[in-house]
Amino acid sequence: MKYIVLIPDGMSDYPVPELGNRTPLEAARIPNMDTLASKGILGLVQNIPEDFPPGSDIAILSIFGYDPKGYYSGRAPLEAASRRIPISESDVAFRCNLVTLEERNGSIFMKDYSSGHISTEEASRLIEDLNSILGGDEFSFHPGVSYRHLMIWRSGEDSMRTTPPHDITGCDIKDYLPDGKGADIVISLMERSMQILKGHSINRDRIKKGLNPATSIWLWGQGRRPNLSQFGERFGVDGAVISAVDLIKGIGVCAGLHVIDVPGATGYLDTNYEGKAEYALNWLEKGDFILIHIEAPDEAGHEGSWEKKIKAIEDFDRRLLGTLLDGLRKFDGFSILLLPDHPTPVSIKTHVREPVPFLIFRSDEKGFSGFKRFSEDDARKSGIFIENGHTLMELFIRGIRIR
Repeated sequence: MKYIVLIPDGMSDYPVPELGNRTPLEAARIPNMDTLASKGILGLVQNIPEDFPPGSDIAILSIFGYDPKGYYSGRAPLEAASRRIPISESDVAFRCNLVTLEERNGSIFMKDYSSGHISTEEASRLIEDLNSILGGDEFSFHPGVSYRHLMIWRSGEDSMRTTPPHDITGCDIKDYLPDGKGADIVISLMERSMQILKGHSINRDRIKKGLNPATSIWLWGQGRRPNLSQFGERFGVDGAVISAVDLIKGIGVCAGLHVIDVPGATGYLDTNYEGKAEYALNWLEKGDFILIHIEAPDEAGHEGSWEKKIKAIEDFDRRLLGTLLDGLRKFDGFSILLLPDHPTPVSIKTHVREPVPFLIFRSDEKGFSGFKRFSEDDARKSGIFIENGHTLMELFIRGIRIR
């Protein structure tokens, strides 16, 4: 049996007035997801435990089968693991976004959490220059993909409150700056970065082109090195992950899974959907398990664009899932688990902790769920609810019937 887990990040949503009070998922043309939902198991799952913030790090740990209450230690150290950046037990890793801040009437606002989805090449040069000035024995800055980077604080503090920049688009940042022990040091780094980036040649070029410049770093998502049990030993499979996002790669590394890099995987709407499917099919020639993550729906949600979200959902259905289903026919049997990690409603541009729809399809089972659509509403009407999201992976791989 081949096991395929598909995560269209942030795909679930609220009803949108412009769509006749349908969600983007309900408005999109998704024949492949609809077919799987009608022939398989449809339900709702709660990936974010109570008292946890609705982050992808927490939700995707749950999807992998790890209870965040026992395993979560912060987002940044998972990404550090993806990039093979060594961190000791006393070190603290921070997410380091390149953001666009804007001054208005004496206050500073978060204009763009991604600096206009700055290119990786431009961003890498900025981070390298920041590291040459701000880095040293205590701090080091490490380039990543597009606006997503890392900072390591040797023997640092991790107990402060920080805020994801995508949660505060359009807001005055004064109420969202780091707060708590060590926050003054983190804020100082952010302020110093503003002075370094202000006149940088890359930013001057971006402004000339009408693009948002990277005016500051934003430090958040801090944590210490995690200790995950090995996925293959738990479930008896040889597995791999495919994603453009370091968070998912990092969980895979920590869980002992293979990480497959796909050319053209961007973490945005222009990602290589077909390539991800083809690399997954190639892996399944020898391995048993593959997890594929698509970031595009979440990015569209953060931008507040239902048009882009529908496009991301339809591209996922046609270009990735359609390609996968065509290729899976050559295998004797396969099972698919498909679910978002959390909703990212376009109306509020950030994550929420509500349950998300999931479907399980097994090629060796003939059935009909009684529903024709993969949607939030149909999943709710199914009456199936998995309260603890981290238990779903075992139900899926063990083939335990969900009622």
